[in-house]
Amino acid sequence: MKNTQVLLWSITVAMGGFLFGFDTAVISGAEQQIQEIWNLNTWLHGLTVSIALVGTVFGALFGGYPADSMGRKKVLFWIGVLYFVSAIGSAISTDWYLFMFFRFIGGLGVGASSVVAPMYISEIAPAKSRGRLVAMFQFNIVFGIVISYFSNYVIGTIGGADAWRWMLGIEGLPAIIYTLLVLGVPESPRWLIAKKGDYTTARAILGKVDEETADEDLQSLRNYFSHHSSVGQKIRLFTLGYRFPIILAVLFAAFNQLAGINGIIYYAPRIFEWTGLGKDAALLSTVGIGLTNMAFTLLALTVIDKFGRKSLMYVGSVGLILTLSLVALAFFTNNFHGFAVPIYIYCYIGFFAFSQGAVIWVFISEIFPNEVRAQGQALGSFTHWILAALVSFIFPALANPTGTDIPEAERGIFGPGPVFLFFAFMMVLQLIFVWRLMPETKGKSLENLGDQMFTGKS
Repeated sequence: MKNTQVLLWSITVAMGGFLFGFDTAVISGAEQQIQEIWNLNTWLHGLTVSIALVGTVFGALFGGYPADSMGRKKVLFWIGVLYFVSAIGSAISTDWYLFMFFRFIGGLGVGASSVVAPMYISEIAPAKSRGRLVAMFQFNIVFGIVISYFSNYVIGTIGGADAWRWMLGIEGLPAIIYTLLVLGVPESPRWLIAKKGDYTTARAILGKVDEETADEDLQSLRNYFSHHSSVGQKIRLFTLGYRFPIILAVLFAAFNQLAGINGIIYYAPRIFEWTGLGKDAALLSTVGIGLTNMAFTLLALTVIDKFGRKSLMYVGSVGLILTLSLVALAFFTNNFHGFAVPIYIYCYIGFFAFSQGAVIWVFISEIFPNEVRAQGQALGSFTHWILAALVSFIFPALANPTGTDIPEAERGIFGPGPVFLFFAFMMVLQLIFVWRLMPETKGKSLENLGDQMFTGKS
């Protein structure tokens, strides 16, 4: 097996995850300065932070259509272009409306990337290593988050009225690199067969993946499509036959955001300031979040194909319930004990990265049959991003401290304690979901999983 070839393709496509992570987290360093420049109230501030996530909703919702019609590779290229335009446009924006437009454009890239990149890697990777190869996309997301936090800290300490512009604009460099590199990856062999009936090119690509099994894999694909669909035929996702993977994808994606991850990633400096940390210490502490996220994602990547997706979710769910409850308790009692809350949040990030963070894109890319994978991936990503946008938008209004010494325009409705307790309760429901509904997908071919999911077996 030519692991090096498949690994290089996967790394290249997973670079879209780096831009994904950088783009979504970079706003955390700029959001307070942006609020001051344009004198935004709590609701407009929340909208400004979450506008990119509104873009991801549309990018995820519609990203599956061009991936089916144009192919995975072409869409990956245009995603890189969107990232570049967004980075430069946001950095040079002269007013709030222009800034919102370019951040929205970046969100389209993020949403489409969350659909196409994991799907491409899952379709190119051998079954025995599919989990860790797809999980590289998530690793690159958190690596992008780490680099954005570090970049924000360095640029922020230099200071200046235009620091936020540099924070956002520097993303243009990796965007150009990714866009050029993706030209060197092949098209997905499963797309070539399903949409074009091109068995010759598909066989050549499968041979580069693993020459010893290429003919067997090609025959397996022939058999699968002869039983499930005609080549090039449009298959509808929302039919009874696909109800089980639909339920799995929607619930899994929903729990991902109801853990509160985007509220914490986007507003980490502000949350740390609520505990009494100074602004510089709070900004530096977000680097710790990024490093923790990356370390535990890397750990999950090394074990996901050995222990399976479901085992990681059990561990993560229990850990998230505990850590979120401790953060809620600290805010309810106002006993912060120095760095206690940052430590709890670091632990929270570790459990999230080891479970939901590493598993979500792998799991959703596996559970839908070949003929509806793009539509199913889009549905899961859409659910993820619409809740991400909602959480990011309402988090300041709900979670800001409620004390009378806080200006009314900046005062929250509930305060941080009840909000973190709500997230903990959602993770209790997630634990029940993992126990009762979630199937194990490790080591199975996409065609076997497609048959299993189509018949409703778990």
